[in-house]
Amino acid sequence: MTAHTTTAPDQRTGDIAAADIGLLILRIVFGGLLFVHGAQKLFGWFDGMGWDATTSGFDQMGYNPGKFFGTLAGLSEMVGGGLLVLGLLTPLAAAIALGTMINAINATWHSGLFGGAEGPGYEMGLLFAVAAAALAFTGPGRYSLDNGRPWQRQGVVWGTGAVVLAVVAGVVTLILKWVL
Repeated sequence: MTAHTTTAPDQRTGDIAAADIGLLILRIVFGGLLFVHGAQKLFGWFDGMGWDATTSGFDQMGYNPGKFFGTLAGLSEMVGGGLLVLGLLTPLAAAIALGTMINAINATWHSGLFGGAEGPGYEMGLLFAVAAAALAFTGPGRYSLDNGRPWQRQGVVWGTGAVVLAVVAGVVTLILKWVL
């Protein structure tokens, strides 16, 4: 008598495909929102303030000269967000987003996590920072232009490098804010 055995289908293949779809959704939504925020700052698109009002706002927040810092923030959000949507150069894109959010959190810290009479809180900056760090470590997933590149699934090394780069860039920007 022989025993009839069946092998269960490889669950891991389905899990990886589901994770790749989840990463695609995260990249499109987070990267798209980041891109839109940059376009609002630079061009006034999507009911944004536009460049003049943005740079004036940066001056008022102590980021002087506002034209430099406002342009830097808008470009960082558009470039970082666009790269994240595409899943292209994802560790660099995540570093750009995270470095920008370090400064966004700094600019709204005085209002607390959820904000109040002083202005908006830093909850959105924190959420965006966490999303950027998560993508730095997970990589963009299979449905990306980075598919097959070394950093696609090598999370610890590339993620750590992206976070270190972001912190250095964020701190340098804060130092420039204080000395300019």
